[in-house]
Amino acid sequence: MTEKTRKNPRILIITPEVTYLPDRMGNLATYFTAKAGGLADVSAALVTALFDQGADVHVAIPDYRRIFSDRVSPLLKKELQHIKRKMPDDRIHLAEDRAFFYLNRVYSSQGEDNLKMALAFVREVMNHIVPIVQPDLIHCNDWMTGLIPAMARQMGIPCLFTIHNIHTVECSLAHIEDRGIDAAFFWQHLYYKNMAFDYEFTRDQNPVDFLTTGVFAAHFINTVSPNFLLEIVEGRHSFIEPYLLREIINKYNANCATGILNAPDPAFNPQTDRDLKVCYGPGDHSGAKQENKCFLQRNLGLTEDAAAPLFFWPSRLDPVQKGCQLLADIFYDVISTWWEKNLQVVFVADGEYQSVFRDIVTFHGIEKRTAVCNFNEQLEHLAYAASDFILMPSSFEPCGLPQMIAPIYGSLPIAHNTGGIHDTITSLDVDQNTGNGFLFDIFDAQGLYWAIEQAMDFYDSPRAVKVTQIERIMKQSMDQFTHAETARQYIALYEQMLQRPLVVDQQSNDVPR
Repeated sequence: MTEKTRKNPRILIITPEVTYLPDRMGNLATYFTAKAGGLADVSAALVTALFDQGADVHVAIPDYRRIFSDRVSPLLKKELQHIKRKMPDDRIHLAEDRAFFYLNRVYSSQGEDNLKMALAFVREVMNHIVPIVQPDLIHCNDWMTGLIPAMARQMGIPCLFTIHNIHTVECSLAHIEDRGIDAAFFWQHLYYKNMAFDYEFTRDQNPVDFLTTGVFAAHFINTVSPNFLLEIVEGRHSFIEPYLLREIINKYNANCATGILNAPDPAFNPQTDRDLKVCYGPGDHSGAKQENKCFLQRNLGLTEDAAAPLFFWPSRLDPVQKGCQLLADIFYDVISTWWEKNLQVVFVADGEYQSVFRDIVTFHGIEKRTAVCNFNEQLEHLAYAASDFILMPSSFEPCGLPQMIAPIYGSLPIAHNTGGIHDTITSLDVDQNTGNGFLFDIFDAQGLYWAIEQAMDFYDSPRAVKVTQIERIMKQSMDQFTHAETARQYIALYEQMLQRPLVVDQQSNDVPR
């Protein structure tokens, strides 16, 4: 069926990561799960929302056989002994190549392995999946899919390219073609490090940049927060290469760029979270959070005190982006300033600054006030529920999820006013009954300390004030930070690109018109 005769436009979402898929999309769709970060969550949410709303949506992902197999529970494996394993139905398309059959994680620590996987994925999508699906619109995600918009432009298929992470790779056109990709078909739509005049010379001598190609060739691009896009266009991030910056600015000036926030995984819900000691909602959060706090304190060897202000560090301990060095500079000052209140800090995060904080804890003998833990998903959930505040002093943040998750659990963010944080957190104003956190504008240790002071002033407020404000914040966050809202914005963008409604037989009133 051609685009002109097909009633409902067909969308092909191409992603190297996905958290979950709707079970109605295939017998084992629930177990096709491969996640390294927020890209997986938003890909899953978008596929699910589109599918539930009646859209003709397809998804292409690599066949991570080992990862998928590991996700199947022992009980299900027993049940499946009597079921012939088959491919899911024609909405889920697994790119077949042994480059990712036996991986135990989505990305390798070796750049060459990631390039090999990306080219295998792109080859299978171009040679097999696109011809089968015959999409009316293609949605690509991050550098691993960055060559596909060039093919889409050559074929006249509208293409959206989403930038989740500013990361890219380069290789020659010859290497791309040697991996089985007919790049000569669309070579003029690729982005090269140098001006490309002649195909034969370009093939061997002029590297192709994957992420910049995605931006350059796509009909429309988006970042994962509106403010981060503005920061890029304004030149506020020196780590973005000039040529990539130039192409993003070109798209922005052509009104072909926007920002759409990601949203937290629906599993982050204190009303149903099985990792909590006590589940709770906005109306009964106060006592339940205290029970979760005491449970966490007992398990981590901290002084058990329901009244102790508890701070939680939820992001990796990376000084390049996450600002952990700011906290290290003032860490003992923070503990000692509120010593009488028994202020405590819990880290549930991997990263190079783990050793820095452990050394500080050991030197000052504050093991009863601080716990530095490796990342653990169950502990992360419990820490959101047990904490009063999270610390997120990021130097930059393309989107960020912890600052959206924490208010859902009644834990208020203390964060640097940047990127997606700016789009999701506003300063708490009790008198005006507005805001959901504590922001500082200047990226330094004093700015962070000032924001902690503001948080502690709120912590010292009368109990009735705190309970009322946190209940409001939890309710607003549960309504605002949802995948349904993210999906609505993507659907509206698809319709703008297609210049016609996306869903004909509407199954939900949430579909934008």
